Amino acid sequence: MKTMKVGIIGCGKISGIYMENCHRFEVLDLVAVADLDRSRAEEQAAAYSVPNVYTVDEILADPEIDLIINLTIPAVHADVCLRALEAGKHVYVEKPLAVTREEGQTVLETAKRKGLLVGCAPETFFGSGIQTALKVVEDGVIGKPVAATAFMMSRGHEHWHPDPEFYYAAGGGPMFDMGPYYLTALVQLLGPIKSIAGMTGKAMEQRTITSEKKRGQSIPVEIPTHVAGLLQFEQGAIGTLITSFDVFGGSVLPPIEVYGTHGTLQVPDPNTFGGPVRYRLMGDQEWTEVPLLPGYQENTRGIGVADMAYAVASGRAHRASGELAYHVLEAMWAFHDSSDEQTFYKMASTCQRPAALPADLPLYTLDQ
Repeated sequence: MKTMKVGIIGCGKISGIYMENCHRFEVLDLVAVADLDRSRAEEQAAAYSVPNVYTVDEILADPEIDLIINLTIPAVHADVCLRALEAGKHVYVEKPLAVTREEGQTVLETAKRKGLLVGCAPETFFGSGIQTALKVVEDGVIGKPVAATAFMMSRGHEHWHPDPEFYYAAGGGPMFDMGPYYLTALVQLLGPIKSIAGMTGKAMEQRTITSEKKRGQSIPVEIPTHVAGLLQFEQGAIGTLITSFDVFGGSVLPPIEVYGTHGTLQVPDPNTFGGPVRYRLMGDQEWTEVPLLPGYQENTRGIGVADMAYAVASGRAHRASGELAYHVLEAMWAFHDSSDEQTFYKMASTCQRPAALPADLPLYTLDQ
């Protein structure tokens, strides 16, 4: 298997785990990093033994780099992806794929024109937790899925994140920040989405930062911070999803549950790779915990990049695909559009349900 040389653009908080895990996959060779703040790039390169620190122009111009991991802020996701594609490089981007549907379509169209692949986080559905839940569904343990619920209940990020402003700007909010984890997991478990009905709101027009770096500064809230709605999946199941930054006293709602004709499945937090996974069948008095499939239980962000590298070499489909990410992007906007227009939103896109990970593959090898 040919090793793919990788460059990372964006050396912020999330970059460390990508750099760490790039070194674990033999198919990936992380050779360069770039950031608008060169000192930050130099710090990360030193911490993770990356040989080259470039400007963005330099990393895109390097003919040896095959693939760019785009870890910039959401507002420039599409721009950086397009620049990488035009430079002849495959690109994998942190979620969301883009801020708008139009930008997302342009990224996919450019990749197709250039004969290149686009991948996109989240890849947490590669983890043993979601993969075990998928096997329970596919094995028919809970019968035919008829409904699902998903809840992301949070107080927001200004109390811990050093630079939380973008969470409350266009392309932010709980749906665009955390919705990709929940929607991607639901598509993995139940397939693509057919239509959506949503309602949105926000608890306040301004937020005060309480994390240390910018303590006391005020943030304008430009996007809904509570998004709730219903999803109808193409196979018939109906889902309920709430994402919120307006839950200030905590919540005990489960991350995801799937309800079938024979029982209920509890799915772990889709922002993690592990478990637990439990089900309770009709007539049971207790929950049964399912042993996790062998595989990825720890934070393995970057696994989607490795899977895409194997796909480039073999010609098979990659799992964390641009098409999946675009379907999720359209769904996130669908909640907002449905609320604004007081009508149901019919999805224009669809996608392939990602293939399950083979259970017999060695760790850090994704050649199937």
